[in-house]
Amino acid sequence: MSAGPDRSAAVAGADVDPARVVALVVGVEAYAAGPRWTLPGPVRDALRFRDWLRSTGVPDANILLHLAPAERTDAVTGHRDADHETLRRVLVHELPTRQGDMLWIWWGGHGVLDRDEHLRLYCADATDADRRNIDLESARRRLSSDVLPGFEQQNWVVDACQTFEERHRSAVTIPDGSLPAGQRLRVHRQSVLLAADRGQRAANDPVRGQGVFSDILLRELAVLPGGPAPDPEALFAAVRGRFDRLRAEGSHSQLPTLQLHHPGHTEHLPAPPAPPAPRNGGGPGGGRAAGGLVRVVDALLAYPLMSDRDERQAMVAELDPVLVARMPRHVVPRTDVLGILRTLRRRPEGPWDLYRAVTLLDDDPDRAAELEEALREFLAENRPAP
Repeated sequence: MSAGPDRSAAVAGADVDPARVVALVVGVEAYAAGPRWTLPGPVRDALRFRDWLRSTGVPDANILLHLAPAERTDAVTGHRDADHETLRRVLVHELPTRQGDMLWIWWGGHGVLDRDEHLRLYCADATDADRRNIDLESARRRLSSDVLPGFEQQNWVVDACQTFEERHRSAVTIPDGSLPAGQRLRVHRQSVLLAADRGQRAANDPVRGQGVFSDILLRELAVLPGGPAPDPEALFAAVRGRFDRLRAEGSHSQLPTLQLHHPGHTEHLPAPPAPPAPRNGGGPGGGRAAGGLVRVVDALLAYPLMSDRDERQAMVAELDPVLVARMPRHVVPRTDVLGILRTLRRRPEGPWDLYRAVTLLDDDPDRAAELEEALREFLAENRPAP
């Protein structure tokens, strides 16, 4: 790491001509793998980001919109596909033909952190047998080389999970997602804002149909100065502050991160982790951390069935009727899930009964792996201290 960051980007941001801003905006909700992979929210988030770009004066012709909507609707028009071949063609062939000073890359969808610590972003034509993807680090390096003239200022926003690849227990290895790069340069200022830290899920709100990180970031973009080129560090600080408050409330546990790749300066800025709870607290439950509980609730709410009252009831019907009779129920999904979980943990096998009921109705392996790990963390936290 070098002596210090280059602060010129923050000063130059207000002077960026919107006509010299280009954006690649990707939102993937539907995958060739089928309904188990469906992720409500990225398309709406991408359209909101496009609307923000428009509001700052960026021309429509400069916004490359690539979507894979879960629901085909006439309201979603004017976009191109989000399959691997199309997105690779944009990154390799189309962007180098563009001219500009500022580049935005926005990506919302499924992701996974491979064993080389590279975030892989799944394309719309990904399947269980062929998880077609773009390697984020490879794409970043390509766009910081001489294959992309201009665009010295680049902001990347990625709302995708960074869960570890090996925990997904896929039957096949993930295919190569790298892109060709040119000669390295020392002129680009790249700021990469990631929704979650390594090993973490990026929370999604299936009821409102949006990513939690994307929603917070878009709200902050709306009030930050700088037009189409706000200071990325100020943006990250605002987003991180919102997540700090959510973690303090026990609402979410993810930690957004910022990677800075500037001339002479590289830095990764994770959000500060919550302090560990003491093993022997002074009051009731003082030795129990809330992190595991929040993670289990988030893992359960990642299942689309949890946002539907009738489907939640079908899941509850698979549980012990004695415990079901004691459950406080609620129409709000998060409150309902919390009441179900707190009732079931009265018995040692109760949380695992919930796991079996949920995975019986939705056998998605990625969601199951995250739920299993979250339950193990939660149960470990709630063991009596020695």
